[in-house]
Amino acid sequence: MPQRRSLVSNPADELDHGTLRPDRTGQAEAFDAIGERYDKAFPHKEGQVEAAEWLIRSLPAGSRVLDLGCGTGLPTAGQLAAAGVEVVGVDLSGAMVALARANVPEGEFHQADLADLRPGGPLDLGRFDAVTAFFSLLMLPRAEIPRTLRTIRHLLVPKGLFALSMVEADVDDFTIPFLGANIRVSGYLRDELREVVETADFEIIGESSYTYAPAAADIQPEVQIFLRCGRRA
Repeated sequence: MPQRRSLVSNPADELDHGTLRPDRTGQAEAFDAIGERYDKAFPHKEGQVEAAEWLIRSLPAGSRVLDLGCGTGLPTAGQLAAAGVEVVGVDLSGAMVALARANVPEGEFHQADLADLRPGGPLDLGRFDAVTAFFSLLMLPRAEIPRTLRTIRHLLVPKGLFALSMVEADVDDFTIPFLGANIRVSGYLRDELREVVETADFEIIGESSYTYAPAAADIQPEVQIFLRCGRRA
């Protein structure tokens, strides 16, 4: 296990998005190779479905939602689109974006890095009534996660909603085998995750967790944490 680092960086650094130099070496290529096998390895996504249902219940008709790390578009983007929500998805993997466009033709999907959405960054998608980040932030080093949460806050309208999920683990940019590829992941223990999210000016409205056993031999059972949050004004 790698050595633990500080959970929350200096607030001034969190706003200095221009200093980001993300290293995504191999991350997009791994998910390009995984493609449709991802949904087969994770066939049951009760926590993710439940979190999207919370958003659907909480948002007025015609709301605009950003799905960060949209993957194949299933289930989240498809679930939101079927409820009449305007869905915009972003993923680093071109193969995943192509699958999302095929699976959810009503949605708008972009191949981009989460860092591209920072204030003044190269991709301006406007503002959103809600943002989802289901297991996408775990692909970032811990040093980037507070900054990315600030970016998410920037993308939300006042009092906008944020649904987040992470795997509970005390790791930072740690290489693991994943469906025949290697990816780098980060995580927090539960109380630490709450601290990072609240420090980024989100209120945690609700929380749930699931013990999940993926349908793939090289992925260990995991505890998935889902946070339902609101943007503080």
